[in-house]
Amino acid sequence: MSVTSPRPPATHLLYLHGFRSSPQSAKARQMAERVALAHPGVRWWCPQLPPSPAAAMALVMDGIGDWPRDQMAVVGSSLGGFYARWLHAQLGCRVALLNPAIQPARDLAKHIGEQSTWQNPEERFFFEPGFVAELQTQQNAIALPLRDAFALIAMGDEVLDWREMVGGCVGAHIRLLPGGDHALSDFDQHMGEVLHFLDLA
Repeated sequence: MSVTSPRPPATHLLYLHGFRSSPQSAKARQMAERVALAHPGVRWWCPQLPPSPAAAMALVMDGIGDWPRDQMAVVGSSLGGFYARWLHAQLGCRVALLNPAIQPARDLAKHIGEQSTWQNPEERFFFEPGFVAELQTQQNAIALPLRDAFALIAMGDEVLDWREMVGGCVGAHIRLLPGGDHALSDFDQHMGEVLHFLDLA
């Protein structure tokens, strides 16, 4: 796979989960296990993101404050993929996007109110109207084309339109999966390609 400019291997890896998800998601756990096994020297961080998009990115920016920008990578799933695109615009770091949300301000406006997490239905949070405006502000900061980016997109995604995802990932190396689903239930079959792109130390 060609890379537009020379870069050192990634020594720090950030994973950002999606809406109503958590660090206990299947993809996050699978990747954490693979990184620990194959790249034990890589610093791994998968924080529980607060429901406020502004607070979520403030938490992340604080947590990666001392990370080397040219040696860090970000993986983002769904809403986490949107956040990864925002970080990419701010920092220029390499990113891998897994069925990334492209217009979350539009889509999540329908989900204002009390929500529960997929991994623990008893864990509840409130998605406030103001969070939609925070998403729109972040969306305004994202520019195309992406650079040093990889996108894994399932054409069978039942939540997000694969065509919109492709349009929001111009400049990225795009891997289109025929069929599949939003959760990328067969992620273990594609994780090697994601990790190859990220080039972990």
